[in-house]
Amino acid sequence: MFRPTRVPRALCVLLALLAAACGKEGSPPGKGPAPEKLPHYQVAQDFRLPASRTWTRAKKRGYFVVGAKEDQPYLAEKDPATGTYSGFDIEIAKMMSASLGFPPKTVRFRTIASANRETALQNGQIDYYVGTYTINAGRKKLVGFAGPYYMAGQSLLVRKDENDIHGPQDLAGKRVCSAAGSTPYQRIKADYPRAVLVAYDTYSVCVDNLLTYQVDAVTTDDAILIGYAAKVPDELKVVGKPFSEEPYGIGVPRGDNALRFALDDALAAREKNGDWKKAYDATLGLSGVPAPRPPAIDRYPAS
Repeated sequence: MFRPTRVPRALCVLLALLAAACGKEGSPPGKGPAPEKLPHYQVAQDFRLPASRTWTRAKKRGYFVVGAKEDQPYLAEKDPATGTYSGFDIEIAKMMSASLGFPPKTVRFRTIASANRETALQNGQIDYYVGTYTINAGRKKLVGFAGPYYMAGQSLLVRKDENDIHGPQDLAGKRVCSAAGSTPYQRIKADYPRAVLVAYDTYSVCVDNLLTYQVDAVTTDDAILIGYAAKVPDELKVVGKPFSEEPYGIGVPRGDNALRFALDDALAAREKNGDWKKAYDATLGLSGVPAPRPPAIDRYPAS
């Protein structure tokens, strides 16, 4: 049921925060990472990785092309006015660039939808991918993974006035939205078949549909959902406990083990020197959730 006086306001709030494109003059700007508070990453000097075809190609062009999301608050957002990307995943991508000998400011980000990540890595459209990309056995057959650099868990986002959904066990007959091709979508389909699944390319469309009462819940990783809830805390909330483990990895072309292992080394070094936590505190930490301990890096054998 629509609530004519409330829904447009909620939708305008979300759009104003995510795209600065809705609301009257004087609407508050979106809460996001302050550029002056973001860490600065020391660039590795005289770094060489000739065994990596991906690194060699980037060296010739002078920069990395990195796949990312553009609509995930505090993780990866794209400013529609400037084209600038910001968020925790974006900082991970920048610090990896620095560790591999490229100034972070040279990184060129390219928005890639969840369903197209493997293809983008396989056809050379991007050099590596940082965007809430869960490491799993099926994907390892198609691409390589460095990391993980963060451990998330699938959860549920609902409207603030929703009192009937407390966890996935309450989804029978409910319209549940997730991203097409995502791990969360597949899990709900397999484990909670009585839920009515709705899929879109991006979670921002799912959240729009939640605010306009077209779906009852949005499901994906808690790291993504707490960002949306923090943007409009009077309208949205995350409910229940995470019901999965989602290790976020850096996707690389399959077979480029030199690049994968170099990124593993870079992650370990950045976690040790404090850059990882500084990046988290300046981005995802703004949601109010303190920095967790980084997960153990999985240096699985060369493929």
